[in-house]
Amino acid sequence: MGTWDIGPFDNDTAADFAGDLDEAALVEREAMIRGVLKRAAGHADFLGIYDGERAVGAAALVAAQHPDGDPACSNYGPSAPLPELPADLRMLAVDALDQVVSNRSELAELWAEAANWSKWHQGITRLRDVLDPPIPPQEEALFAI
Repeated sequence: MGTWDIGPFDNDTAADFAGDLDEAALVEREAMIRGVLKRAAGHADFLGIYDGERAVGAAALVAAQHPDGDPACSNYGPSAPLPELPADLRMLAVDALDQVVSNRSELAELWAEAANWSKWHQGITRLRDVLDPPIPPQEEALFAI
């Protein structure tokens, strides 16, 4: 696993994906991100490591455009600007991240064996929470219905 840290682009595959985005025309970048997310979200049987690593990077790019998102670009992320990504990519990114951490994911399987597994998983959870914020607990009702 050509991985050196827990960030979305801290592995060879996602860094290569970032390079591909930089080399693509601006109008092609959204379709590239969408394609990566669809491929990961659509895996019913098993999600391979390379599709998982690209999906985490793509989801981080979508989350970075959310008002509560953090910049996704480390030294290895895309350096060229991205177009404004449509809001429908958020739920597609959530579906892809759900597959990435599922028991049908080679990436999750490999991270489960690593010392930094919990930090990696927390990073994925943070991305997911930006894209689909959890509903806060309801306060007690003021009156009965």
